[in-house]
Order: sequence, then structure tokens, then C-alpha cells
Amino acid sequence: MQRFTRLAVATATALAAVAVSAPTVSAVSTTPATSSAAAVRAMDDAHPHGHHAVFVQTDNLSGNQVIAYHRSDNGQLTQAGSYDTGGLGGMLADSVVDHLASQGSLTYDERHALLYAVNAGSNTVTVFAVDGDHLERRQVISSGGQFPVSVAVHGDVVYVLNALDGGSIQGYRVHEGHLDLKAGWNRCLGLDPTAVPQFTNTPGQVGFTANGTQLVVTTKANGNNLDVFAIDRDGAPSADPVVTNLPGAVPFGFVPAGHGGLFLAQAGPNALSTVQLHPDGTATQQGFAATGQSATCWVVKVGDLVYVSNAGSSTLSGFRASDHGATLTPLGTAATHPGTVDTAVSDTKAGRYLYAQTGGQGIVDEFTVNDDGSLTGIGSVLVPDAVGGEGIVAF
Repeated sequence: MQRFTRLAVATATALAAVAVSAPTVSAVSTTPATSSAAAVRAMDDAHPHGHHAVFVQTDNLSGNQVIAYHRSDNGQLTQAGSYDTGGLGGMLADSVVDHLASQGSLTYDERHALLYAVNAGSNTVTVFAVDGDHLERRQVISSGGQFPVSVAVHGDVVYVLNALDGGSIQGYRVHEGHLDLKAGWNRCLGLDPTAVPQFTNTPGQVGFTANGTQLVVTTKANGNNLDVFAIDRDGAPSADPVVTNLPGAVPFGFVPAGHGGLFLAQAGPNALSTVQLHPDGTATQQGFAATGQSATCWVVKVGDLVYVSNAGSSTLSGFRASDHGATLTPLGTAATHPGTVDTAVSDTKAGRYLYAQTGGQGIVDEFTVNDDGSLTGIGSVLVPDAVGGEGIVAF
């Protein structure tokens, strides 16, 4: 078991406090896009299906929905429709702006043009077919556990992370636009189900490494571990994970960083780190950069630029990664609406755009990603019934 050396340590109790006391700073325009959905689509109707769309999950407790937005060439969003998932949203105890306290609760499967949405309150996952900014519900299937919060896909293999009852992963294979549940691909994580506060002691994300040979789960404060399952050629996980302990780090969201690497948000020290996963499943840290913000939990990458969401400060922190991620150069912060949570990026010929979901008021803030890595606010949209919601995908 390998241990990380960190610059700072913060307790889960402190993380809960900053999330509850999230400030209401906002330097981003609240003016929504004014173009009509029909007019915006007319500008881009020559583009292939699956492009020019942003999907946002509401996680509403009385009925979960995915709200579809059309993205114009200037990055602004116009609501194009709303789609019932056929399940209920969920809310972890003590959560305020992040009811699922996870990353990856809404996931796009580009290979099969499918969108996967978790229904935490129903213990199910919904499968939508994607056609541009339109969705068609194909399936609602068991998550194989309690309170699903994150979905990962690689090739024809999909895994769902369940957060309660000690945590578990459940695997599926994609077949003709549906998920086939594989009963033998379920693994319990063995976390303490009584640990509190609940929203910092449930697992944060499940995700594949870039080559798909390893499946990673972050346990947050419930162990402060990276659990790494080896994935065989059929898609089945190893019987047990290799565990790397990160004392006090509260590992939360991550994205792949090249072959076998991860960019990882650490909520304990409020930092971004670069982690290298070895073939045997062990992990070592290569880069580390503190944000100086509060509740650093979510992360997104575009090119060599990496952005983390600071829920307690209502900001985004930007970094430029170099030397294979060993060097993380801070680029400053950008303010959002209260409770910065999940993010998504759209990288097109027309430009790079970042969309930040904020849980305090259920707003998505829109930004242009400039060449120097700075962010320019270009508007925002109010997502219906999405206070505390998480899950966003952009094309």
C-alpha cells in the first residue's frame, strides 16, 4: 500500500462546514441566451447528430428529469426539451448544493449515442438514445445496489457506482441500445455505512483509465482511498480492488490524464493532483497544486487545461498541465453562482466552452475558454427544478 505526501490536510467535518456556508458570490451574467431554439438550430442544422447539445440532470426528488439545451456556435444555451427519466432523484443526508455528492451521474456513451442517467431515489439507471439535442428513453434498469451516483463507460462495458449500504459497483454490457446487467460483475466496496456526515462519506466517482484496463473508485472521507479494479478482456472486474490510501485527502472527482493517469480533485486539502496508476493497481502522485478555495471536488479537462469546482467558494480554479501532469500551473479563478458542482466542456472548431452546474439555485453558468486558459462568462440558464442537482454533459 502506498501513501501520498500532501501539503495540507482537512477533516470531513470541515468540508461539510464550508459546503453549508457557501457564499453567494457571482460575477457571471445571469442573462440567458435570447435566441429561440428554432433559430439557433437553423444556424447549425448542417452539423451531424450528437453535436451542439448540453444535457443537465435535475435530480428532482419528485421525478428526475434531463433538460436538453441546444448550444449555439457562440456557446450560449437555449432549452430544447425536458425528458422524464422514469425514476426519482435522491438526496444524501446533510448535503446542501450537491445532493448526490458525486461526479459522473450523467454520462454520454459516444460510441453507441446513448446517455445514462442515475435515479438515486429509485435505485435505477435510465438509458436514453441521443439524436442531436433530442432524447428517446429506451430503458430503466436496476443499478444493482442502493443510491446510484456515477456511471462510467468504455467500449461496450458500463459500470454504475452505488453509494449506500457500504457502496458497490455493478457492471453491464451494451447490446442493441440497452444495458444487459451482468450479475457476476457486482462488487461490494465494504465502506462503513454508518459514517457521517453522509455526503462526505459516500464514494465519489467510478471511472475507467484511458485504456479501459482499470476501473477506479474514489471513497472520499470513508477511507480516503483509491480503489482500483483490474478489468479483463470480457469486461469483468477483479475479485477485489487494489487500494491506495490518501490520508485526509478526501479524493472526489477525476478525469483521465493520458495512459494510466488521472487528474484528481482532493477535497481535504482543496487541491488538484496528478496520479499515475501502475499496472499492478497501485498509485503514486506526480503533481499537486492547492486551489486556496473551499470544497474542491469536481474536475474537468480540455486539452492541457484542467478546471476544478470549488463548491464552498462558488468558484472555478484553472490549471495548465505540463510535463505529463507533473507540473500544474495555476491560472486563477472565475466566480460562479452559489454552489459550484459538476462541469462539462465542449471543444469544437467554433471554440471551447465550459458549463458549470451550480446547486445553490439550479443554474448553469456558461464560459468561453480562452487560449490562455482564462474563463469569460457569456451567460447562464436556470434549469427547472434543479436546486441541488448534479450531472451535466456537453458536446
